[in-house]
Amino acid sequence: MKSIISIISCLFLIVLSFPNTSIASPGVSATSAVLMERGSGRVLFEKNGNEPQRIASITKIMTAIIAIESGKLDEKVTASKKAVYTEGSSIYLEEGEEMKLEDLVYGLMLRSGNDSAVAIAEHVGGSLEGFVYMMNEKAAWLGMNNTVFENPHGLDSENHRSTAYDMALLMRYAMDNPVFREITGAKSHKAETRTYAWANKNKLLTQYYEYCTGGKTGYTKRAGRTLVSTAEKEGMELVMVTINDPDDWRDHMLMFNWGFENYEMVKLQEQGKETFHMAETQETRKGFYHHDIIFPLKRDELVKVESKTYLLSKKQENVPRSAIGKRVFAIDGQPITEVTIHNERKTGTVKHRFLNVLHKMMGVR
Repeated sequence: MKSIISIISCLFLIVLSFPNTSIASPGVSATSAVLMERGSGRVLFEKNGNEPQRIASITKIMTAIIAIESGKLDEKVTASKKAVYTEGSSIYLEEGEEMKLEDLVYGLMLRSGNDSAVAIAEHVGGSLEGFVYMMNEKAAWLGMNNTVFENPHGLDSENHRSTAYDMALLMRYAMDNPVFREITGAKSHKAETRTYAWANKNKLLTQYYEYCTGGKTGYTKRAGRTLVSTAEKEGMELVMVTINDPDDWRDHMLMFNWGFENYEMVKLQEQGKETFHMAETQETRKGFYHHDIIFPLKRDELVKVESKTYLLSKKQENVPRSAIGKRVFAIDGQPITEVTIHNERKTGTVKHRFLNVLHKMMGVR
C-alpha cells in the first residue's frame, strides 16, 4: 500500500513539473470585446464581437483617418457656430477661429473634442451630412458590415452603432497610415494657436502600459466606457477593443499580456521563388511569392499547421494579374490564411511594380 501511494505521489509531482503551455484567456468586464493580431487580422479572443453597440468617441478613429487621407492637413479650418456649440468634450474652439486641420485631428484624438469633430467634418465633407456619408462608404469598403455612423463624434443617436470586431478592423487599417500612427501615439501636442499643450487621455499610452502604441477612449452614459488600443512587443502588434467596460484599462492590459504570452509570430511562407512539379502532366511550373506570410500561432498549433497548393491550368491563368494559383494553410482542416502564387516571369514587370505601389496606397493587403 505504501508503495502504491509512493508511486502515485511521484506521478503527481511529475505532472506538476510540466510547464503549462496553454493558459486560458482571462475574462473581461466588457459587454463586447475583441483581441486581434494586426498583421494577419486573426482574432485571438472574442466576446460578443459582432453584436452592434453604442460606441461613443471611438467613432473618432474613422473621423481621423478620413481627415488624414483627405490630403488637407495643412489647410486652415474655420470653426462654425454648430461646431463650437457641440455638446460634450471640447478643445474649446471659438466661433470664427481658424485652426490647421492637422491640429484639429490631434485635438480630436488626444482630447476627444466633439467641436473638433464637427469642424473637421464640415471642412472635409462639405457638410456634416456629406462627411457622415463618407464615413459609411469607408466602413462598407473596409468590410465593417455591422456599422452605421450618424455623426463624426459618437454622441448617442438613434442608429449610431458598431461592433468590437468592426472597430478592430478599422483600427487595423488606420494603423497602416504613418500619420495616423504618429497622432494616436502622441502623448501630447501643442497646436499653433494654443499657448498650452494637449495631453492624451489614453492612460494606457501615457501611464499604464509600456507596450501601448496608440488608441482612442470613449464614454457616454448610454454607451458606457469604450476603448480601442494597440500594443506592440517583440514583433507582434495587437489591437484590443472593448465596449461598455467599467474596467477597461485593466482588461486591455490583461488581454495584451495574454496574447503576447500565448502566441508567437511564425513565418509560414517565405517570399521568393518555388518550383512545382505537376504529377499529372509531368511538367514543371515556376511560381513566386511576393511577400512573407507571418501568422500568430499558439505553441500547440505549431505542429498542426498543414498546407495545400492549388495551381490553375495554363488556360485558366489570369495573365494580367500574374496569378497562377494559391497556397492555403489550415489547422485541423480549417483554413487560417492563404497566399497567392504568381507567375515568376511577370514578377519584375513595370506594371506589376506599379500595381503593388497602388495597392499599398489604397490599403489593399
